[in-house]
Amino acid sequence: MASSRTPSTRIRLVVFDLAGTTVDYGSRAPAGAFVELFARYGLTVSEAQARAPMGQHKRDHIRSMLSEAALRAQWRAVRGADWTAADVEALFEEFIPLQMACLPRYADVIPGVADCLAALRERGVAVATTTGYNRAMTDLVLGAAAAQGFVPDGSVSADEVPAGRPAPWMVFACMQRLGVYPPWAVVKVGDTGVDVQEGLNAGAWSVGVAATGNLIGMTASDWAALPAAERAGRLQTARSTLAEAGAHAVLDAAAELPAILADLEARLARGERP
Repeated sequence: MASSRTPSTRIRLVVFDLAGTTVDYGSRAPAGAFVELFARYGLTVSEAQARAPMGQHKRDHIRSMLSEAALRAQWRAVRGADWTAADVEALFEEFIPLQMACLPRYADVIPGVADCLAALRERGVAVATTTGYNRAMTDLVLGAAAAQGFVPDGSVSADEVPAGRPAPWMVFACMQRLGVYPPWAVVKVGDTGVDVQEGLNAGAWSVGVAATGNLIGMTASDWAALPAAERAGRLQTARSTLAEAGAHAVLDAAAELPAILADLEARLARGERP
């Protein structure tokens, strides 16, 4: 764990997202579960609709999906009335076992992440995770990840704080639990716009991950099989989305993070702050 007495010109804590950033290449688990959930209610949901609010607390994710105009109209047509808060709660309660059932199939650590963790520890940097998953989901994923060499120093789930992303509370809880401050000694890493906003709202450096996450949404093998020109185009779109969300840097994969820490620390030494 990083010491609270470490000079504030050093990065002392990195807070990673889970799906699409450190595990589950392409963030496949949540997207599929949401599509299946709405199908049970007679609604046809595209993967793009399921992915649009990704990174939020899963209850908030459902509410955001239902608030989208096309899905709101489809709900009214199929269900005979506008959706209500009670509908959101019912959907969320049904989503939990759906997500739990599929998570073991999507808990592979993304290549390079375990080595990234080792490199951060060599620098004396603590590592934590935040997520839109609840505690039970998080424990399942981290249990599987531990066997593959990814064991963070701490983790906070969306149901353990007053509000999930883009609120900063999960990052603050990580900082508190690991005794790390000020916020500019922290880097938040994630694959969605709300991940980036979570870091910014916490006053931390915020780094986006473009290739392995939700904005591409493909398995490693499917991604590699695309023609190079198509990969380049999709990657540029994902990078632009994360940059527009306010990311201080955008990487293809979380494994690249150690290479940019020296630059962030140089910026701190010059007096820059996130």
